[in-house]
Amino acid sequence: MIVMDAALETYEAQGFALWPIAPPTADRVLLLSGGLSPLEVGTAMAVWVGYNNPDLDPGDPLRADAGALLRRTVEDECTIAPGGLCVRDTVSGALVRSGCCCGLETWREWLDLAEGAELWLGHDPSPRIEHLGTVVRIWPDGRDAAAQKLVGRPVEVAVAELDGLLEDVQGKLRGFLGLAGRWAERYAPSLAGALADRLDTDWAISAPLRG
Repeated sequence: MIVMDAALETYEAQGFALWPIAPPTADRVLLLSGGLSPLEVGTAMAVWVGYNNPDLDPGDPLRADAGALLRRTVEDECTIAPGGLCVRDTVSGALVRSGCCCGLETWREWLDLAEGAELWLGHDPSPRIEHLGTVVRIWPDGRDAAAQKLVGRPVEVAVAELDGLLEDVQGKLRGFLGLAGRWAERYAPSLAGALADRLDTDWAISAPLRG
């Protein structure tokens, strides 16, 4: 069985103390869904504000003001998030995650795989896509693809199943969005609606998958 998730890298949350967050996982990855704990939602929010405010000096007062930092992020023109999609085969155990510098906000680009598109999925590792007719083979690392050195155990996804898998991802993101809104009602009630709208827009969560 193939499972697809929206994955958020959580390195940005290291040392964060403006609100409670979950202990870091060994792989520093958080799979987003409506089943997260309040602490895990706090981690996701810590990553979001930290990743979108890299220009703050260590002594900037915003670093000690949760409400002001959230407001600055919500009012930003556009926000992004480190991560992407995670694909795993529950039978073979094969697992592929997006590499560094891939953004979770680009997850809908996977819809283009059905039309034979090539996706950039980050680097170090550098996942690589192979189109094999009715199947898409996704390699964990293809940085040496020019030399035909693909690394790791690939995940094979039937092209016909892609839309269904991405619908599952969207459902999980919608669940997370609901949790984020409720989290904001507790930690920044005046921003709760705007925060949920910002995430929904920038992460392309609620709009129909295919217009």
